[in-house]
Amino acid sequence: MSALPLVAVPTEAELEFDRQVDALVTTGLPEHFDLSVSCFRARLEPLRDLLPPPAEDGTGIPFVVVVPDLPVAPVLETVHGTGGAGFTTMEPDDLARFRPLPELDVPSTPYLLHDVDPGPDTLNLTPAEVLPRLTAAGRSPLTIAEGLAVLVSDHGVLRTRNCFSLLGSRAGDKRVPALWVSERRPRLGWCYQGAPHTWLGSASCRARRGLPLGG
Repeated sequence: MSALPLVAVPTEAELEFDRQVDALVTTGLPEHFDLSVSCFRARLEPLRDLLPPPAEDGTGIPFVVVVPDLPVAPVLETVHGTGGAGFTTMEPDDLARFRPLPELDVPSTPYLLHDVDPGPDTLNLTPAEVLPRLTAAGRSPLTIAEGLAVLVSDHGVLRTRNCFSLLGSRAGDKRVPALWVSERRPRLGWCYQGAPHTWLGSASCRARRGLPLGG
């Protein structure tokens, strides 16, 4: 009697990876990049090998799949709160001015954020005073694209965790973009770097993990 073949059982991280990729597909990103859904999925598949081990404390977000250079407003509109679709009142030209800080060395191809923290311990602290603390702790502030990736992966994150600033994207002035809830809808806007808010933290990650170019 021959033995039955072994069937690989997906890990919890692999199942979560598949769920996040599904969520990115529903935003219309394959069409935006002029890719078939299968090609889009194939482009992200190598990131499966970069999934982190299970977190010991289980308090943060272990990983988030990020697609850089995504269309901000259209993707935001696919995320729904109890009051409707996400939105921004920022004009396209102004929104385009917000770029990742060069020192973050953000990958130009899809990548993973490891150990994402929306920053509940930074509520009511100004972005200006939080940034050096993050750097000293070996953490990195999130960009607009990364914040949207977090939101796409969990539409309710702004309510179940906290609203958060995205200190990793700047426009060369004193503004800091942020995601919060307005009229029960996700909203992308900005606040001044010196202004504290009791309801707004500063999101960060432990690392960015991408594939080598051509890999």
